[in-house]
Amino acid sequence: MNRILINNVEMVLEDGSIIHGDIAVEDTLIKYVGKIPPEWQANTVINGDGFLAVPGFVNTHTHAAMTLFRSYADDMLLMDWLENKIWPVEKNLTAEDIYWGSMLAIAEMIKSGTTTFADMYFAMPEVAKAVAESGIRAVLARGMAGVAPNAQQALDESKIFFQEYNGAQNGRISVMLGPHAPYTCPPDYLKSVIDVSQQLGAEIHIHLAETAGEVDNCLKKYGKTPIALMDEIGLLDCGVLAAHCVHLTSDDISIMKNKKVRVAHNPGSNLKLASGIAPVPELLAAGIVVGLGTDGAASNNNLDLLEEIRLAAIIHKNNKADPLVVPARTAVNMGTNFGAAALGLDGSVGKIAPGMKADLTLFNTNKLHWYPRHDKLSLLVYAAGAADVDTVLVDGQILLRDGILTTIDEEKLINEVQTRAIRLTQ
Repeated sequence: MNRILINNVEMVLEDGSIIHGDIAVEDTLIKYVGKIPPEWQANTVINGDGFLAVPGFVNTHTHAAMTLFRSYADDMLLMDWLENKIWPVEKNLTAEDIYWGSMLAIAEMIKSGTTTFADMYFAMPEVAKAVAESGIRAVLARGMAGVAPNAQQALDESKIFFQEYNGAQNGRISVMLGPHAPYTCPPDYLKSVIDVSQQLGAEIHIHLAETAGEVDNCLKKYGKTPIALMDEIGLLDCGVLAAHCVHLTSDDISIMKNKKVRVAHNPGSNLKLASGIAPVPELLAAGIVVGLGTDGAASNNNLDLLEEIRLAAIIHKNNKADPLVVPARTAVNMGTNFGAAALGLDGSVGKIAPGMKADLTLFNTNKLHWYPRHDKLSLLVYAAGAADVDTVLVDGQILLRDGILTTIDEEKLINEVQTRAIRLTQ
């Protein structure tokens, strides 16, 4: 039996409070928090003195293998970026490329404290392979474009992928369906996706209302906003994780609340692509679950969820001219337990509590920017960096120790992705 004791550590709880004590991990679960019974003995002891334990971060939206295109096409409009740079080069991707690009993303996420991510891309068995080998937790969706020549093939592959991989790796892998967006998936195609969703009991991960242009085009073509259109065709009844949701009306928000749509807020990507700022305070006020995502590394350009936590805490203050609107505690919740709820994993990840999965990140607080220590939650959000991540556990397995990956050969990974990226883009 795997038993790990993290002793003498400070830890962030769901209510934002920080307590001092021990964390006992037994197999894949947190067994005890605070005071450990003396009869409980560990196989491995981690000295937590000088560290802050937080629930592993949850990245609710990314395209992992797009790390291969990091810095390839920057400072462009979204549709120009997609149509003239990204989509053409994606045609040259092999399944093996996607494996290595995904592994690069996973390594980066682990080293910056992320323990769960939601991915939408293609060749998803290769992504699942990288997830299995690395030890991270993932919610995977095969991306589908209804206007593409392989639209039916993508839907068929999605169905097979769900049947083969949902619940795999002792539950570390979950599967959703991934229609890309209303502007690439017409209503008739989305209705086919809905049919498969209902057959399988699979939820849906989709981009919605990312840009003003997308909303305007949808209004011109269908007379409805993307949210209203998705509601009309029944997609929102399938259980939906909606990425971006930047341009929403008050009616959209009411629909989303009624249909229990969960949102993946991607502040960094939305700022960089000048897509706008999502109405997160209004979404939260409506009781809508809002998690955080990085989007792909081709449009962010990193997968550092702590950076997204900081951005979420800052940009809405400025946007609303209100420094109280998204406090540090709310931002941390968006990156942990709200994110878990967005992915349908609440009750298993996102909190440090007995019975939860042992998905934990330890931050080294023995650095200059952690002093003076007036408020450690504030320091985590406004001062800490990804380089402070020392130790990461997923499912009770140590994936990072002393800043060193334990399941991934970093040197080999760097060589592979550099060689492949050059081949793809030149």
